[in-house]
Amino acid sequence: MAKTSATFDVAAFKSKYFSGKDERQALVFMARTAETAERYEDMCKIMRELVTSTGAADQELTVEERNLLSVAYKNVIGSRRAAWRTLNAGVDEGKFDDLVVAYRKQVESELSEVCLDVLDLLENVLVKNSSKENEARVFYLKMTGDYYRYLAEFVTDKGYEQKAADFYKQAQEISTKVLDPTHPIRLGLALNYSVCFYEILKDKKAACELAKSAFDQAISGLDKLPEASYKDSTLIMQLLRDNLTLWTSESHAGQGDEEEEDAQA
Repeated sequence: MAKTSATFDVAAFKSKYFSGKDERQALVFMARTAETAERYEDMCKIMRELVTSTGAADQELTVEERNLLSVAYKNVIGSRRAAWRTLNAGVDEGKFDDLVVAYRKQVESELSEVCLDVLDLLENVLVKNSSKENEARVFYLKMTGDYYRYLAEFVTDKGYEQKAADFYKQAQEISTKVLDPTHPIRLGLALNYSVCFYEILKDKKAACELAKSAFDQAISGLDKLPEASYKDSTLIMQLLRDNLTLWTSESHAGQGDEEEEDAQA
């Protein structure tokens, strides 16, 4: 049987190949390359190195770097969340139930590891160093809320649901001050925060009010929306409307999965 290859070692790669190169640019290039190759776990390691090094130098991430960070962890966590939902729904019933439970616990362990890894970067570097009330801070607070929400989906005794709500609330308060109602980040925040209300906090009324308010405010500003962000904004608005339709329909009550933001602005 062939042996599995060793995991990507960022430090060793840097030591061997980065000589004479701008380290930050080289890391961004490697992150893009890992994304193209769909090597998202490698991409997470590369972006962790970039965030750590820029944070130590008190440098802010660019918009591209923020999005690379988000894409990396979103893809790694996404497949595991999908697996957990399948296993949690029950794959088989009968004498092998204990195997499904054990397998689900393994997936939960992996989910926790990924969430806590990115939360360490967010809380101890990115959120901590972003003191200005601007787009970047909204982005990081929203992302922090997202990963606490993912943890709250399967860990119910550590207060993760309240941490998710707190970070979303902080992001929401700033976003209404600094971002237009049609801005993709503000819309994505409203979408994911409303999903948190519905799925995690079990507050259907708040979920519907938030989603409807975000949608209505964005609709009124569509004619002023820059062409560059039109597609992203309207896609998220469609997801908001789909969730509202689901949540307010008695015939679909309790059925289906709520949608959240996947595309990164």
